[in-house]
Amino acid sequence: MGNADVALTYLGGLTGARFPNVSEFEGQQQYQGSQSISDQCFKGNIAKGLALQAVLEKAAILAPTDSTVLLHGEPKAGCDIPHANLGRALQLLAIGPTAERPYDADEIEFLSQVASQIAIAIDKALAHDEVFEERNKLAQEKLYLEEEIRSEMGFEQIIGRSPALKHVLELVETVAPSGSTVLLLGETGTGKELIARAIHERSRRKERNFVKLNCAAIPTGLLESELFGHEKGAFTGAISQRIGRMELADQGTLFLDEVGDIPTEIQPKLLRVLQEREFERLGSTQTRKVDLRLVAATNRDLEEMVADREFRTDLYYRLNVFPIRIPPLRDRKEDIPLLVSYFVRKCAKQMQKRIDAIPASVMKGLTAWDWPGNIRELENFIERAVILTRGKSLEAPLEELRNSRKDEPVQPSASNTEGDIARIVKETVASLKGISAKSERVKKQHDEIVRALTECKGRVAGADGAALHLGIIRTTLISRMKRLGISPYDYV
Repeated sequence: MGNADVALTYLGGLTGARFPNVSEFEGQQQYQGSQSISDQCFKGNIAKGLALQAVLEKAAILAPTDSTVLLHGEPKAGCDIPHANLGRALQLLAIGPTAERPYDADEIEFLSQVASQIAIAIDKALAHDEVFEERNKLAQEKLYLEEEIRSEMGFEQIIGRSPALKHVLELVETVAPSGSTVLLLGETGTGKELIARAIHERSRRKERNFVKLNCAAIPTGLLESELFGHEKGAFTGAISQRIGRMELADQGTLFLDEVGDIPTEIQPKLLRVLQEREFERLGSTQTRKVDLRLVAATNRDLEEMVADREFRTDLYYRLNVFPIRIPPLRDRKEDIPLLVSYFVRKCAKQMQKRIDAIPASVMKGLTAWDWPGNIRELENFIERAVILTRGKSLEAPLEELRNSRKDEPVQPSASNTEGDIARIVKETVASLKGISAKSERVKKQHDEIVRALTECKGRVAGADGAALHLGIIRTTLISRMKRLGISPYDYV
């Protein structure tokens, strides 16, 4: 079968209209006469690549790579051989000889082998292209999402011009490029996460991940796995391997919110990450290195927790490298009008409302309130006000704030000396009673733990442990024992 014997060589794609599946091919189809060769055969695309070209050369079919059909004359017959791989029809090899004779069995066998090799080459090329395109798509999506996040976060989301806030932002600009650990202190709702994001966006790690974790929102038993990850079978329910937040934040920034709520048994592992930059997943003996920047935040008094033995001293010093105290909203009242205007625009846009004005009386009432829940409380209040607004002027339910103020205890006049003396005496007596009551509670708690440890012979956990006897979890009992200075070994 030479080049001169072949009038037509076709390598075309199967569209599915003529050959929907491989099962239609019960062997090769041969045709006598040129009218049997369908025009549908001329609509495919030739596969490209050196491997395929080598196969074609061995078959003495010199088809150009930019064409699907090679004509040397009028074909007198036809032989269609499908290219199939793993049950999937890929293309069709159609050959039309000049002689009016069908191909014999040996020639068809040879062409079938050629078609099989072509099918494998085409399948690999298509699979490679699909993987390459999908990878590019995922990379583009990741880049788009990161750009979206960057465009939404930063100082433009931190509203205010008060001296207290400006001081915080100056500290952010100072510490951001250094890579040192930062501890954000402040009441709940003051915007600690926004400050943490601003630190990340102005650091050398801004191109990498910003990973956040609220330590108070995850149960104690799952927090260690969430932080460090686990291997398959590390504990009941660990049906697959899991990468922890530490690994996700590698080369980036890890933000631990409510760090004061980390259990005492996990604190040494976090300290090791800060000191040695290494850790192990749960259920694994392999030590993993990690390079991350830690930003921690809490609304609790860590120094008091250290004194009460609820927080490790060495971990506290590691976190307290560069503390930033975020002021509450009551200490930056000049920022309230800016925040109110921002939240009104934001909520009105989300609810597809148009609010053009904020009455002076409303703004005065909002500025006068202390906002114990800080910015979060203000935002929720403005959202409720926008919902209630029917016109183009903000209608705020200020009576709710006034009612809250009425619930507060009324302080006597400063000019009333006798009233002042009586109030001071009353408060002092109440304070002493409170201290006495607290001492009684502590003593009662101490005696209960000692009694339980004595009955359980110093065992803390397990079926015969003091924790089960007291009806509390093991970690809570250990924390109380440390705070009260009780050692279980004294009762073995």
